[in-house]
This record gives sequence, structure tokens and C-alpha cells, in this order.
Amino acid sequence: MAHPHQRRPENIPGDFYVDLTCIDCDTCRWMAPEVFYEIGDQSAVYHQPNTEVERLHAMQALLSCPTASIGTVEKPVDIKQIQASFPILIADNVYHCGYHAETSFGAASYLILREIGNILVDSPRFSPPLVKRLEELGGLHYLYLTHQDDVADHQKFRQHFGCDRILHTDDITANTREVEIQLSGLDPVQLEPDLLIIPVPGHTKGHTVLLYDKRFLFTGDHLAWSSTLNHLIAFRQACWYSWTELTQSMHQLANFSFEWVLPGHGRRYHADRNIMHQQMQQCLTWMER
Repeated sequence: MAHPHQRRPENIPGDFYVDLTCIDCDTCRWMAPEVFYEIGDQSAVYHQPNTEVERLHAMQALLSCPTASIGTVEKPVDIKQIQASFPILIADNVYHCGYHAETSFGAASYLILREIGNILVDSPRFSPPLVKRLEELGGLHYLYLTHQDDVADHQKFRQHFGCDRILHTDDITANTREVEIQLSGLDPVQLEPDLLIIPVPGHTKGHTVLLYDKRFLFTGDHLAWSSTLNHLIAFRQACWYSWTELTQSMHQLANFSFEWVLPGHGRRYHADRNIMHQQMQQCLTWMER
């Protein structure tokens, strides 16, 4: 839990605050940009919520903070209501799970609701309120892991829901050696008619992305929107395997059509297919400078 005596001086006075344990993962800033901002390589509160929507967003960010670095002076009386708001609808049957894990440096995870079996994309914290909501929504059929960095509490989700985990063999570690579905090679895998897994080595050797319904692209740490540069990017400063291969992978990915970029880190992006194609070309131009 956040501690008032560690409250950052950059917070404005009021109920919500960020303490000194913040790891600058950016979660609160994109979940509640009307409340939180970055200053001094950490987050802080620049505007106290004064509407129901602002408070909802701030409380959702509080529960999602991977290091519990967000606190309130007053004990929240609406905590169960906020817990029930997860997972958070993005579009159609795609949701943001919240409850980010510190072991994944605050990476976002997602839920796809499907009549033939729900899919968890990357692992959030195994938090009882979230687990209860997932049970209410029909459980999990697959736990798809984009790469080795964002696996968090995958084993607990497997044990509880009996879901089949999916990960590329080149990203298997001692922690994930018992994953049920281990992908190999560089060819796309049509897991089901609405699920296409595309290998994109670069950030890690075994990184893959998931294209759902030919619209939603779950990109892990391969591709995201940069609010600073105002275009799609790859993470040059956090490329653990090969920038050359990451660039080649991005060229291959640009041949696919989609409308949503839903990353683990960075900001999500939505556009029509033509604009998305233009954005992918701009990303490639930026990468090859």
C-alpha cells in the first residue's frame, strides 16, 4: 500500500497521491491522464478528481498500479464498486484487465470474450477481485503470452482455470517450461479461425503478436503508440534481442491489416485500416533512420 509519509512533494494537495515507490511504468498516466502526470521520472497527481468519471479512472489506476504506489488520504468507500468495473471495456468484446504486475513492469493484459472460449492476453496479477470477475465472465480457455517478459502469475491462472498457455519456444524459460502450447518457427499460426499468431522476433527472440478477428492486434512489447512522438514506435531502448530483426519483423507485420494496436507497454492506438497502414509505414521510416 502507498504510504502518506512517502507522498511525493510534486503531488498537489488533496485525497489522491503517488508515493516514492513509483517505478514510472506509465500505467496511471494513460488510465487517468486527467489526474496523473510524469514529473521527475515518476508519476504524481496534478489534478484531484472532482467528477464521478475522474474518480472512477483514478481509482481504477490505483487498483492497477503494479507497486501499489497510489494512495488516498480517506479510506475509499466505493472500492467494491471499482473492483466490479474490471475488466474495462475497450471495444466490442475486448477488455483491459487492469491489476498490472510488478514482475512485468506494469504491462497491460487484456481479455477477449468469446462464446467458444475466453482468452487472456499476457498475465495480470492473480488478484481475487479480478479472478472472481473472470469466473463470472465464463473463465479462461487460453492464456496467450506474447513473450517471456510479461508472464507474471501465469501459473496461478493455469492452476485455477485450467487454461492452455501459449508461448513461443524461443522465449521459454525455467518459469514457463510447462506451457501447454509451445510455438516454433517464423510462420504465422492460425490457432483458430479468428486467432492468428504472428512471430515477430526482435524485442526478444520468441516474441509473437496476436491478431484477433482481423481487427485487434495485441502487440506485447513489439509495437505501441508514443504520445511523445505522436506515432507508432518500437522500443529501441528496450530491445533485448536484435533491432535488425525487430525491424524486419515490423516490415512483415506491415503486410497485415488491422484497426487496433493494444500493447503491453506504451499507449494503445485505434484508426481505420488506411490510416493504420500509413502509421506503420511512418514507424518503419522512423526505425530505419
